Amino acid sequence: MTSKRLVLKFPKEVGDKPIVYKLIKNFDLVFNILKAQVSPEKEGLLVMELTGSDNDIEKGINYLKDNKVTIQPLEKDIARDENKCTHCSACVVHCPTGALYIKDRATMEVGFDKSKCILCEACIPVCPVGAMKTNY
Repeated sequence: MTSKRLVLKFPKEVGDKPIVYKLIKNFDLVFNILKAQVSPEKEGLLVMELTGSDNDIEKGINYLKDNKVTIQPLEKDIARDENKCTHCSACVVHCPTGALYIKDRATMEVGFDKSKCILCEACIPVCPVGAMKTNY
């Protein structure tokens, strides 16, 4: 079994279709929705973790692409500007998954583990220097 964290971007013309449901029914995939902003007749965003065999995940991703859903690995949609970050740690207490953490207590350096990030964006408004951003 493999798991992939993905960001799905739905064009407005498919927002009211049961596309995600068919990932279970037709491709035997398990999904965990981490964040959703989907409304009929509007562009939508869905952050999810897909779990299944590599073959089934590949078929499911191809199905999504055939339905005009744009897919990116979650890691490509969140970034920290290392040149701006002052390691003030304001973001750490707001991160629900521990993706942002104190890496070194002596220096108070803030670490960022993208593999734990669920794109909740809690870090963005609390960063006083604007070091955290999304790429969508």
